[in-house]
Amino acid sequence: MAIFGRKSGTPDAAEQGARQEIDPALAALSGTYVVDGAHSEIGFSVRHAMVTNVRGHFGDFEGSLVIDGADPANSTAHVEVAMASVDTSAADRDGHLRSADFFDVESFPRMTFESTRAEETGGDGYRLTGDLTIKGVTKPLTIDLEFNGSATDPFGNQRIGFEGTAELLRSDWGLTYNAALETGGVLVGDKIKLVFDISAILQTEAA
Repeated sequence: MAIFGRKSGTPDAAEQGARQEIDPALAALSGTYVVDGAHSEIGFSVRHAMVTNVRGHFGDFEGSLVIDGADPANSTAHVEVAMASVDTSAADRDGHLRSADFFDVESFPRMTFESTRAEETGGDGYRLTGDLTIKGVTKPLTIDLEFNGSATDPFGNQRIGFEGTAELLRSDWGLTYNAALETGGVLVGDKIKLVFDISAILQTEAA
């Protein structure tokens, strides 16, 4: 199901005609959705001491998705993350991450993502490109997503779900702190792997 727009390129006449015939199932999902933080996760992993990976997540975030069933390429996403909510299951490490060596949460309390482009990559796969801002630095980020489907929960909420991954170099956002190892290499890797597990609830207008 084409939640987002297709890959870039000039559509032929057949494709243009197909787009004019809106998929009823897709149209039914149109609307504004709010990310359910209690059933979603934004996580990350980074190489530590050259030999293993440290994993963590952010416990406080919010976001919204606007699904446009008539013109899926116009679908958008916005996410804000409270950087002080970082959790790697080690209090000392989390405190260091909140410090000026890394996130500097006193000066830059939030990380934001604002989509600029959405496209289908085939099957249930999608690609979302947007602007990621960390510590006042804004750079493009591409997120590969898989649509997990839609459902109505026991409380009557219409939900949609996505899983996603992305990679970035933290140095591109000015996160350059490190320490050299006696055996060569550095303590903290530059490449960060992001993982997303998102459940979002359709917002309905108050009667």
